[in-house]
Amino acid sequence: MKPTRFDTAWDAALRLADRTAASGPDVVLVRDLLGRVSLLVDDRDKPLAADSAELTALREEFAAATRPFISGDPVQTASALFAPEMFLDSAELVVRSEREPGGAGQVGVLERTVVGADWSRDTDSDASPSAERRERRIALYGFKGGVGRSTATAILSRHLASRGYCVLVVDLDLESPGVSSLLENPAGLPAHGIVDHLVESAVGNEADLDLVTRSSVLPGIEGNGEVWLVPASGKPREGEPYDYLAKLNRIYSDLPAAEPGSQPRPFCARLDDAIKACEDLVAERSRRPDVVLLDSRAGIHDIAAVTLTQLSGLALLFAVNNPSTWEGYRMLFGQWAQRPDLASELRSRLRIVAAMFHSAGDTKRLGALRDQAYETFSELLYDDVEADAEDEFDPDPDAPAVFHPAPQDGDAPHAPIPILFGNDLVGLDPYRSRDWLELPFIEAAYARFLAALDRLVPKHRTEAS
Repeated sequence: MKPTRFDTAWDAALRLADRTAASGPDVVLVRDLLGRVSLLVDDRDKPLAADSAELTALREEFAAATRPFISGDPVQTASALFAPEMFLDSAELVVRSEREPGGAGQVGVLERTVVGADWSRDTDSDASPSAERRERRIALYGFKGGVGRSTATAILSRHLASRGYCVLVVDLDLESPGVSSLLENPAGLPAHGIVDHLVESAVGNEADLDLVTRSSVLPGIEGNGEVWLVPASGKPREGEPYDYLAKLNRIYSDLPAAEPGSQPRPFCARLDDAIKACEDLVAERSRRPDVVLLDSRAGIHDIAAVTLTQLSGLALLFAVNNPSTWEGYRMLFGQWAQRPDLASELRSRLRIVAAMFHSAGDTKRLGALRDQAYETFSELLYDDVEADAEDEFDPDPDAPAVFHPAPQDGDAPHAPIPILFGNDLVGLDPYRSRDWLELPFIEAAYARFLAALDRLVPKHRTEAS
């Protein structure tokens, strides 16, 4: 007999949860840190006897379908729990399907994980920043590292500042910081970084942290433009201890509720607090940032999850046209596709960047990348146009608009924005070559990228007035 594995156990549990809710009650499917699953049935309006034939049959079927990924009691009822609201009203609950008036009950999923929950968290949850703060934040992300994301962040910051913007760059690649060295000399870095705010704020000790510095090394900025930097790690002052790794190991957990009745403080809210503190510091020392560039961690990581789904408006997804890149984005998009409401909110603010793009000798190469991006978006994030074809002549006026841009649409999320590859930037030492931004190659390589961002970046306040 073929063994039940992690994924098949979860798939079976989801089917049983959907079937149970179809009979009326709300249900919550819980998966613990070891992957063990259990089903909670909300019977508070009509309590079920623990030994009823209905529950006994459901327990037996649930256990048989999910073993060995099964908890001690595979099916529980809300009426038998001391505090069922801890599950039914949890801030971490993800609604899989809504309650239907007079019909099926709600199906919720509660993942007890160490990391990763933020990939599916609502973008408008209580932990998310305001729409106004998100609007001015731009995330730069790559599923794979080494694609020039931090270099592009530095070049974009200088470009926007040269047009009069006040730009704040936040180094969120905490496990592999990089953009800081492109924007400031070591001696000019602040005493503290993002990681310091995360550990100090956990104990209410975040006041008076020195988190930001104005870049003093970028050439070509004239007039009113500014670039400010928040490093991942601070620069300890002489004689002061500084253990970055010890801090990094303690930042990703949610904080417990500060007092009875209040909600826990999730990592998303903690990171937003840190970024907002940096924005406020820049406002105190100069003016409110017009644009905040978030140089995100690569890969499937909580930093990336929070940055893409909750903290930013526009999200630039760096890609090279190889199988590993698209397999990674398919994994990411597939996670979002499980939440249609989340996918529909996210997809319109994504843009693919053709990173380190080799254009010489092959005029079809960019088209091939665009086709692969279109296929990935169409399968997982765009609406199914074929399913709506039968309603073409009798459309439902109340139906939501179909979101499925054409393959050649240059403004669509899948349309790649190219950054040309150049050997001049391979092995760059920014401390020894502070004039690297003046290299002749830079203007040509980033011209289309910067022109596209000029259209996508929220208007500078003086331009909008």
